Amino acid sequence: ELTFIACKMLLCVYLLLIAAHHAVVSGSSGGVKKTSTLESCSQVKLKPAGECGNEEECPYQITIPPLTIQLPKQFQLLKKAMTELQTLKETVKQLKSACLSCSLQRDDVGAEDRGDGGIRAPRNESASNSIKEMQNKMNKMSNSLKNAHTQIKDMKENVKQLSENCNGCKTACPQVNAPLHILAPKDCSDLGVLKQMKNGVYNITPDIRNKSFEVFCEMESNGGGWTVVQQRINGGVNFNRTWNEYKNGFGDLRGEFWLGNDRLHLLTKIRDVVLRVELEDFQGVKEYAKYDLFYVSNEFLKYRVSVSTYSGTAGNALLIDTDYKHDQMFFTTWDRDNDLYPTGNCGAYYGSGWWFNACLSANLNGKYYNKEYTGKQDGIIWSTWQNKPKGQFLTSKRHAFKTVRMMIRPKNYAP
Repeated sequence: ELTFIACKMLLCVYLLLIAAHHAVVSGSSGGVKKTSTLESCSQVKLKPAGECGNEEECPYQITIPPLTIQLPKQFQLLKKAMTELQTLKETVKQLKSACLSCSLQRDDVGAEDRGDGGIRAPRNESASNSIKEMQNKMNKMSNSLKNAHTQIKDMKENVKQLSENCNGCKTACPQVNAPLHILAPKDCSDLGVLKQMKNGVYNITPDIRNKSFEVFCEMESNGGGWTVVQQRINGGVNFNRTWNEYKNGFGDLRGEFWLGNDRLHLLTKIRDVVLRVELEDFQGVKEYAKYDLFYVSNEFLKYRVSVSTYSGTAGNALLIDTDYKHDQMFFTTWDRDNDLYPTGNCGAYYGSGWWFNACLSANLNGKYYNKEYTGKQDGIIWSTWQNKPKGQFLTSKRHAFKTVRMMIRPKNYAP
């Protein structure tokens, strides 16, 4: 039908042109009758001229009085083209409608984001609040990251400073704040942290891989925190003992005792300790000797002692002479000879266990005398004692000590 209308319009235009031409011709000759163009258009007819052999090649004829024109068979192609054109127009119309819908939706979303969406404003306000809340959280996270970065930078600076301090330290730094989470004291110095400031017997655990044991703690003098490892007060305990007895310890912690070489090793292994030797003679003279290094090795190394850096008033008897100094000496008892005396056992001769050289300039485990004595010098000896009698002969008087004790404490201990 559309094809027919289109063709009819084309033919009408054609007839108008012909009529115009005839008018020109008639005007020049004056003998031809004028015919109405609109009347001619109304008499135009288009109809099939026969059966279609092919869908695209149907024969059509058009009647334009007084003419009848046979159209080509390909005229059906024009009809098909017009149909496709109409289809395209419908498609374009649908696309325009879709675009208009998208545009409206876009404007609606834009109104939501701006908060001017009319009826939908409450939902838009909620969405806007959610976005603001997320932005606030992101800002807080960003600030937290910045703070963390600053803290990490500060910590790196602190570590660098500590590393420089450690590299530059000539001596160990004093302990300022002891840890407060002590479950079991390793030695008497830990008792101060636990607010135990009275002298007495306490249980300690230097190494959790070994059993705990009792020690006597001196907490009231010279800053406290001292673990007493040897004491002589009245001669009530014999110190001429075997290797195993010196290994395990003997005596009474509240009287005279030797703590034991195994325990001495544990106590001096866990921390760097100082040794304090206190002596008092029967004239009431009291002196002390302090060594900033004191260490006793294990039984495999024969409990070898390391001692150095003297200070005090009693004199440096442990290191006084190369031939008799006691540093780096093995422990010797009457039944285990580890001294440097080539023709005998110093422990057997002097009747005690000690770190003999060949043989001694000090021996705090010698026989207890309650006054000066003569003969073999087998008593408690500290050769640098200022008030001792002169003379090395057997007839010379030997100095006697009323009390002696050995105590150790961590080097970095702060009362």
